[in-house]
Amino acid sequence: MVEAEPVGPHHTPLREQFEALGQQREADTLGMWVFLSTEILFFGGVITSYMIYRSLFAPAFHIGSGHLDLVSGTAMTVILLASSFTMALSVHAAEHGLRRRLMLCLALTLVLGLAFLGLKAHEYYHVYQERLVPGSRFHLEGPHAREVQLFMMHYFIMTGMHALHMIIGAGMLIFLITYAARNTYKNYTVEICGLYWHFVDIVWLFLFPLLYLFELRTR
Repeated sequence: MVEAEPVGPHHTPLREQFEALGQQREADTLGMWVFLSTEILFFGGVITSYMIYRSLFAPAFHIGSGHLDLVSGTAMTVILLASSFTMALSVHAAEHGLRRRLMLCLALTLVLGLAFLGLKAHEYYHVYQERLVPGSRFHLEGPHAREVQLFMMHYFIMTGMHALHMIIGAGMLIFLITYAARNTYKNYTVEICGLYWHFVDIVWLFLFPLLYLFELRTR
């Protein structure tokens, strides 16, 4: 049978600025939603900039999209969808006090996140080898070279910031696994971290078609 360990109030110390645990939990959850709102503004601005330039330089952005690995992008999408599923299972396990299942699901989520980062690093290396990194080393033949460099700049900004958020999320997972191993985790902390992880996954679901499927759509 699966180990069941109820999560009681002793796992959630009340901080002095709050009058009750419920108030503390609502404040923490609200704080995460406010933070995610600022992240939406950031990614929304960058994506809007990308869409404007894509409409102005469609042929060049078509060329730039063609230099990305669609198979790798699809694999990364599948991996992140799987990680969202295991993260949801982690939240469920935390709510029901299933510590061992929580640790397993968090570990699976971490492995999937690291696999995503590994594929992204491999893709970055491939782009570097083709000399498509914006800057002095950028080299591409053809009349649209400058506009393709603009595409690659947006590609690195959007995917680079997304990868940074993934690294932060991986750090959060490591802390959660550590606390779960010590049986000192808070179930709502797992839920709040889950919100962050799902948000990062959703951002990728916007980036993937914008960057990788543009080349297919314009054939």
